[in-house]
Amino acid sequence: MSAATHILVIRFSAMGDVAMTVPVLRALTIQHPQVKVTVVTRAFFKPFFEGIPNVEVYVADLKGKHKGVLGLYKLSKELRTLGFDVVADLHNVLRSKILKLFFFGKKVIQIDKGRAEKKALVSGEVVKQLKTTHQRYADVFNALGFPVDLSQPKFPKTKPLTKAVLGLGINTNETLVGIAPFAAYESKMYPLENMEAVISELSKDYKVILFGGGEKEIEVLNAFEAKYNNVISVAGKLDFKDELSLISNLELMLAMDSGNGHLAAMFGVKVITIWGVTHPFAGFVPFNQPEDFQLTADRSQYPKIPTSIYGNNYPEGYENAAGSNAVATVVSKVKTTIPAKAGI
Repeated sequence: MSAATHILVIRFSAMGDVAMTVPVLRALTIQHPQVKVTVVTRAFFKPFFEGIPNVEVYVADLKGKHKGVLGLYKLSKELRTLGFDVVADLHNVLRSKILKLFFFGKKVIQIDKGRAEKKALVSGEVVKQLKTTHQRYADVFNALGFPVDLSQPKFPKTKPLTKAVLGLGINTNETLVGIAPFAAYESKMYPLENMEAVISELSKDYKVILFGGGEKEIEVLNAFEAKYNNVISVAGKLDFKDELSLISNLELMLAMDSGNGHLAAMFGVKVITIWGVTHPFAGFVPFNQPEDFQLTADRSQYPKIPTSIYGNNYPEGYENAAGSNAVATVVSKVKTTIPAKAGI
């Protein structure tokens, strides 16, 4: 085991990728209680790490004082004052590579993203399950001398619902099912008309909570809320910490291959994921979720899937691949996974 006691962890973005570090860091600090961890990330992600023992966040202002090479040099000088021993680069992008140059004399291990394997996967050369991103993160700590076992995860206690959440008429007397219908690319989304049918069915047995962000998303989700009983959209109505407290109280989250699934998974919430042109084989399944929770597109209809790792590339005609999952299949998966409480 390494003698180092302070690990600097770098992961600037994106939301889902940062959320995936949480269960790994929780396992690390439980299994190596002598270790102190400082996570360098964006201010928005700071709430992710609250309550993890021996973990602190150092905010990187990448659009302000830490912008560009000079800004990263300033950031490196600030970080050196913290007295870290080794560096876990869980991002491995240009910014973190530049930072690495300023950490001369320090051991730096960077994540192996498996770019060649992923290229072979989307080209159809080798279609098989790749290592998960969580395991790739754990491998970095293994290489630093801190082996991390992810096989018996521990999760935080459920957060109390905040006044803002309670003010929307949400409480834990009912079975709360979250639905996050949107993703960065439409090719990763379940067709909205199908999702509306799912919402209609699930709202008969559960309190359905809708999550989203952008202006157009808010408009769509508000329309669903107005149309169906037992449906509440929280899009644009809560700050991020309120939203996290709510997510921790869900019985289940139904999400796309997107950040919301990873947010729920870091609290130990069950996550059913609908996949379009991307695929679980790439290693981005939410943490600790079984294979049968991944509802993938029909590869007999869409044989080129996965067409890309992030959903930004796909052949003509693949736009609605996620829709090859029948509405009845999605509804049944939710209903067989969690029982509804009385009172709906």
